[in-house]
Amino acid sequence: DVYKRQMLALVSLSLGVLNLLPVPVLDGGHVLYYLIEFIKGSPLSDGIQNVGQQVGIAVLLLLMGLALFNDFSRLLG
Repeated sequence: DVYKRQMLALVSLSLGVLNLLPVPVLDGGHVLYYLIEFIKGSPLSDGIQNVGQQVGIAVLLLLMGLALFNDFSRLLG
């Protein structure tokens, strides 16, 4: 029972840290946008934010594809 709770806590902590990465789709990306807005004094344009979102989604999809490839190559090889 203690092992299950430790694993659950580890997964929860890992997801929280992953969510804070400065990728525009994740919460860390929103923090990055707010930081840029604070430094710049004005918000980024919608076009730049949309490009950032698209790049963030592409990066996440690439990472998921790489993880799946590694999992299947270890499983089959």
